[in-house]
Amino acid sequence: SAIPEIKSTHSLVAKHVTKEKWDKLSGIVTKTSGFTLAKAIACAVEFDNQHCGIYAGDFDSYRDFADVFDPIIQEYHGISADAKHTSDMDFSKITGNVNPDAPVHSTRIRVGRSIDGFGLSPGITKEQRLGVEKLFSSACKKFPEDLSGEYYPLTGMDEKVRQQLVDDHFLFMSGDPNLKVAGMERDWPEGRGIFHNKDKTFLVWVNEEDQLRIISMEKGGDVLGVFKRLANGIKAVGDSVKAESGKEFCLDEKYGYVHSCPTNLGTGMRASVHIDLPGWTKDGVDKLKARCEELALQPRGTRGESGGQTGHTYDISNKHRLGYSEVQLVQTMSDGVNKLYEEDLELQKKHGM
Repeated sequence: SAIPEIKSTHSLVAKHVTKEKWDKLSGIVTKTSGFTLAKAIACAVEFDNQHCGIYAGDFDSYRDFADVFDPIIQEYHGISADAKHTSDMDFSKITGNVNPDAPVHSTRIRVGRSIDGFGLSPGITKEQRLGVEKLFSSACKKFPEDLSGEYYPLTGMDEKVRQQLVDDHFLFMSGDPNLKVAGMERDWPEGRGIFHNKDKTFLVWVNEEDQLRIISMEKGGDVLGVFKRLANGIKAVGDSVKAESGKEFCLDEKYGYVHSCPTNLGTGMRASVHIDLPGWTKDGVDKLKARCEELALQPRGTRGESGGQTGHTYDISNKHRLGYSEVQLVQTMSDGVNKLYEEDLELQKKHGM
């Protein structure tokens, strides 16, 4: 078939899906979930605003379409062709914590995980999606006490439960145009759901952008505590799934934990805090962005904690995913937030605040 017109002309897909590669790969159909290169690049073809523009439909996609995925992943993550990825969740290696005086509202760390033998969201078959849900919903009954809780399927969800999950900001919604075109909202809402523990500090999203999104969060700035719970939670999910099915998480020696979006490969980890930085806001948001870049952090504006806009609350997270271990990324985020807080106090003085 002819190579499709790629609307996102500045995307990595436009750069790396050449006519030669298209002719070589466009006829391949993956074994696990029948995925194709055309499905993988659907977002870059359909939209003109993609930076990356490609998704994997199963673990096989990364191997079968490696001629396209490899250069995109190397360019996006800035890794060499022969790089290996090492995972490390040993929380005892973290030194220090976020300064308790820092005005941190909340801390959240999330990762994605995929169970071997099932497709990834863009390609997963209906049966496989239900299989992941069934596996998780019985595995979560074996969690240790502090992580134990309830799984709420989206299908047939009680209105009161739904409203509570919305109020807690836990519910994920359908309707994201990217996820739709990428094939992630097929058979919605079947096979999707949300798990959380009693304290609402440990969450798992089932069959959203990834098969499993594992999230640890709480009010305040105890980054170490949140990471510790995450590490224990990932282990609990992995152990329970293995006991239930004999299956492991998809782990690639080059690309770490497998995710549907190549930007999340490696750790798939986003460790973030919501923090007030009035001094930096006064000094200029562009300067804050540049400083975060130096500290390997990524700033985003927030809508404030209860929907109220303070104008100086930022979501600060680690910038990297692949090529660094989880411990390194959490350490970088924690140290960087402390640095920003120290500098914020100086800037408040400088601006006579």
